[in-house]
Amino acid sequence: LGWACWKMYLGRPDTDGFRCQSIGALGNALGPSRPKEALPVLETNLELRRRRWSHDHHGLLVTQTNLATCLDDLGRPDEALVLRREIYAKHLALHGAAHKSTILNGNNLACSMRKEGHFDEVKLFVRNQLLPAARQSLGSDH
Repeated sequence: LGWACWKMYLGRPDTDGFRCQSIGALGNALGPSRPKEALPVLETNLELRRRRWSHDHHGLLVTQTNLATCLDDLGRPDEALVLRREIYAKHLALHGAAHKSTILNGNNLACSMRKEGHFDEVKLFVRNQLLPAARQSLGSDH
């Protein structure tokens, strides 16, 4: 399906939203089983979004999240961690600490910190920032 999207919109200009979405669809389709091939597609998608749709914060954050996942899949957790820190900071600035997207991306960041062996940092982050925000937003029984 990703290749079909790509072929359908390949000839359109960079400013075409369908072309950008098709690049993302191709990257996401390749990602789980062929991350080496997905990486340049996802990087291209992110660059295109930054260049043409910098006002679409949600689209940029989703694209960055997909790229971070791909980097993890390629065994590059250090690069994924840098990106996840950036993603979390942007969600925090856009939505606040108690927003479900911020909490979800905080969880992704915590997982990346754990993978990289930042155990003390992840404990402090989860204890002092993530859990209080989740309790405030979702309730203590969630």
